[in-house]
Parts: sequence; structure tokens; C-alpha cells
Amino acid sequence: MAEVGVRFEDAATAGVSHFLEHMLHRGTRSFGSAHALACAIEGLGATLDAATGVDRGSLVMTTPPDNALEAIRLLGEVVTSPSFADIDVERGIVREELLEDRDDRGRLVDPDGIVRSIVFGEHPLGLPIVGTPRTLRRFDVPMLRAHHARHYGAATTALAVSGKLPPRSQLSRALEQAFAGVAGGARPRVRRFRPSAAGRPVSLTRSHSSQASIRVACVGPGRRDARSSIADLLIRVVDDGNATRLYERLCDRRGLCYDVSAGYEAYDEAGLFDVAAESAEGACVEVLSEILSMLAELASAGPSDAEVERALSRARWHADRSLDQAESVAEIAALGVLGGEPLTAKARAERMAVATPAKVRALARRMFRPEALTVSVVGAVSRKTAKALDTLGRAHGVGVARK
Repeated sequence: MAEVGVRFEDAATAGVSHFLEHMLHRGTRSFGSAHALACAIEGLGATLDAATGVDRGSLVMTTPPDNALEAIRLLGEVVTSPSFADIDVERGIVREELLEDRDDRGRLVDPDGIVRSIVFGEHPLGLPIVGTPRTLRRFDVPMLRAHHARHYGAATTALAVSGKLPPRSQLSRALEQAFAGVAGGARPRVRRFRPSAAGRPVSLTRSHSSQASIRVACVGPGRRDARSSIADLLIRVVDDGNATRLYERLCDRRGLCYDVSAGYEAYDEAGLFDVAAESAEGACVEVLSEILSMLAELASAGPSDAEVERALSRARWHADRSLDQAESVAEIAALGVLGGEPLTAKARAERMAVATPAKVRALARRMFRPEALTVSVVGAVSRKTAKALDTLGRAHGVGVARK
């Protein structure tokens, strides 16, 4: 796990962390091509998965226990000695990935990327993770090597292993040898995000789609804020199974949607809380009305004691279940080291347990104030529907600062 992502980029370099993630698969000192590296990894029965987020990137090697030591050696090569081969080939692959989020005019139509760009504006937290066609053309090997040196050093990475492991002495020796080439480095300096007093009225992006994508978002606590554990619990009240408010209102009661969800992602000084729904164009006004009404109820009255207790119970159960998932255990531990957070799912659930119903209600009042909300709709929306969405948002006071 590494501190890497658009958080550490700017408009001219947006997407370089994501492109670097791709290039780490293109070969190493011992394996000069992407295919040679893939053959070596899969020859062990192992897999190498990678992901880049807003401010964290991960490389995850999953392997049969008998091949753990060799898999560690291979992962060490990927991290410490990438060859950066065939950059233009990989550029073509990433270009195709990038185009999945854009229309035939090059406009961003990814609902999640759009709402994040609106909430965070010109701050790096709002930049597109995969970059833009313009920035993609600028990436070269010297830029990748410099970015790799800044973000894959000892000061900005955390390593965790979990599962059926070799004896501790063998494991320690293998890890020390595999990652001996990791430089010390320093933690990168970043520009702090300062939220505005209000969100923004309804934003509409027209695209060719059989459904409309609705997002309602607001700024939440950052991971270094004591209220982040309360926000973790609040998201479970909104969406953690079919018995929660979001699914009951939109699906069980009204039958308006098939796909609904809510998420909370915390960065250092701020977080993004959002509700997502997909619906037919003719139903999106009703869907948005239900979401805004649900958040207004949570802001005014908060969740019930029963909802909070059910959310806590499910958090404890999920923590117990995660003990059987070696990849999840390692990921949580690595994230904890980087962010100064609990190292286990159980410790996170225990921290969440201090969130009393009164504290959850107080945070809901603060976060779900209508003027703090941002609404984004993406899809083939008619002018009539667009006008109705805007009227609805203004009626709820969405994104409008109070005088």
C-alpha cells in the first residue's frame, strides 16, 4: 500500500499515479516484459492485482501458501525494479480505459468522477484518477521514474502479509531481501482542502444512456478527524443491506431502482459521502425526491437507536467474518499503518462502538444540511425533467447558502 494518487498530482500530471500502477506490470529486472512477468507470477498459482485511488494505491499478491516466499521475492522486484518497458503499448491500454468514462466528444460522463470534481472543485482531490487524454500523452519514463521514487519509498509505503505463513524467521528474511531496495524518501507535501460553506445546485450532464445516474454528495470528516468513526457508522445506517433506509425507500417501498448504494471515503482532512442511484429517466425526479427527503429526515431527527444498534451489530459481524479473508486483513493493516488508524477490522468496529446515537444524529445534522449537498445527474435527460430536477433541488435548498 502506498501514498499515491491524484491527491499528489495537479492538472498537468493528473493520472500519472494510475499510469504508473499499470506500468508496474510491464516487467522487472529479471522479467523484461509484461508477459514474462505474468508467466512467472501465474506459474506460482499466484495473482497480482493493483488499484489506484484518490490518495492510496495498492499492489496485492495472492499466492498458495507453499509459494509464499517466492511470491514475496517477485512482488519485491515489481516494487523496487520496474523496467517501464513498452510505455506506448500501455498508453494505448489506458487510453481505452479512459475513454470508458467519456463520451464521443471527450466529455467526462462518469457519475462518480463528476460528483467528486464538483465537490472538490479545482483541488487535486477532484481530479480524474485515470487522468485526461491530454495528460496521458505527456507521460514518459523519466516522469514515471521520478513519481515512483517519490511515492514508493519507505516513508510512503506499508507492507502487510496475512494468511497461512512460513515460519517467522524465513518470512522476515524473505521480506528484508525482497524489499531491501526500497529507498527511505519523505512524505509528500499536499495542499489542504478547505470546503466552502455551500454545495452546488443540481448539475446535469447529458449522455446517451438508457438510465439516469443520480448522485447526492457532501463533504464528511477526514480520516484524522475523531468523527470519522461516527461517519463510518452513519454510512451503515444509510446503506448496509436491504433493511436500511436507502433500499427500503427506493426499492422495497417504491420500486424505483434496482441499483442503489451509499459510500463514505475518507482522506486526511476531508471525506466524501455520497448516495448513488440508477433509474429510468422518467423516474429520476422521484428518486432524487426520495433521497433528499431521506437525508432531510436524518438531518432533522437522526437515525433511531434501533438503526444505530443494528449497524453496530453488523459491523461487528463483518469484522469477525473478515478474519477468514487474508487479503482483507492485510489491506486493513497496511491502510492502518499509513493513516494511523486501527490495524484490524475488529479494532475499527470497537472504535465505531463509541459512536452513540446522539453523536450519530449530531453528525447527520451537520453533514446533511441541504445547503451542504451537491446533486449530479448524468444521462439522457429531457429538458422537462431537467427543469423538474432543478426546481426540486431549489425547493430543498440544495447547494444554496443561507443568508
